[in-house]
Amino acid sequence: MSPKHTAIIVILFISAAGLTTLFSHSERIKPNRPFSQFPLEIGPWRGVTSQMDEQVYNILGVEDYIMADFSKGPGQAVNLYVGFYQSQSKGDLIHSPKNCMPGAGWNIVQSSAIPIDLPHSGKTIKIARLLLANGGQKQVVYYWFQSRGRIISSEYMQKIWLVLDSITKNRTDGAFVRLIAPVIKNEATAEMLLTQFADAVYPALNQFIPN
Repeated sequence: MSPKHTAIIVILFISAAGLTTLFSHSERIKPNRPFSQFPLEIGPWRGVTSQMDEQVYNILGVEDYIMADFSKGPGQAVNLYVGFYQSQSKGDLIHSPKNCMPGAGWNIVQSSAIPIDLPHSGKTIKIARLLLANGGQKQVVYYWFQSRGRIISSEYMQKIWLVLDSITKNRTDGAFVRLIAPVIKNEATAEMLLTQFADAVYPALNQFIPN
């Protein structure tokens, strides 16, 4: 990162420290539709929802969410989690899996940002990728922040845009999207499955997450 970019980030974070009052008065934006209406049939994928533990729900501070296991055949399963925040104030900030997963016993083996193609939407988005290991088990995680019309793969840029949008748009709403696939054959197969599901689910996400 260049010194100029570093300076900008430092200035923004210093500014963010003085924006607590502004955050607390930001507009609360509801999802376009409640996530209880999220489709469980998406192309060849079929999903089954599950409920979040109440303690975890309170810690995360989400206003709405969907958590479901989708499959399109034997050995082709993806876990979807989308957490939506109407306003990220008073400590209710989107949590990064880089902090949560190790606490659940999963070690981060690899971390990177990669582009994935979404043919159904006619676009390419940049997302974060994690390879996790727990004993003899591995899983691949794709995640991104879908906030106020942007797809963001970086926790740092998510915070920077949060500050800027709180000033220019009076909005701090946002969603966290996470996809997980177990590594059964190899990592490449798990990644292909995640990319296929991301392509299928992305149009549905846009029906629920405000731009």
